Amino acid sequence: MEVKDIMTRAVVSIHPTESVEVAARTMTHYNIGVLPVCANGRLCGVLTDRDIVTRCLATNSQPGKTQVRQVMTEQVTTVKPDMDTAVAAHLMGRLQIRRLPVVDDGKLCGMVSLGDMAIREETALDAGDALADVSSNLR
Repeated sequence: MEVKDIMTRAVVSIHPTESVEVAARTMTHYNIGVLPVCANGRLCGVLTDRDIVTRCLATNSQPGKTQVRQVMTEQVTTVKPDMDTAVAAHLMGRLQIRRLPVVDDGKLCGMVSLGDMAIREETALDAGDALADVSSNLR
């Protein structure tokens, strides 16, 4: 099975010049913990709820005056839509991440998560192994 078969295609993203406050409200509205940061359809980073807390709030920056690009994670691991899901799950486990942006020709076309894999019988075992790896630093 390939990533494109299970990825979420309707991805909510944010522009790097938006405020962190707008990003946080967007995350709350959609009940998500990560926002791909895109300019002209091209992925330039991701913003996580943890980024907001550690790089904005904990440094006493004002969310309404701080741009997403100032606190986002710029080094992002991505996958291609035709990558095998077992390979993607292994990558998630090794890097201890739960979600990966799916990029085709430099443009964001989806997101794949361990949750996407866990709900499919064909990929549930890979997701379980990856989650065990992701969670290994919590022991």
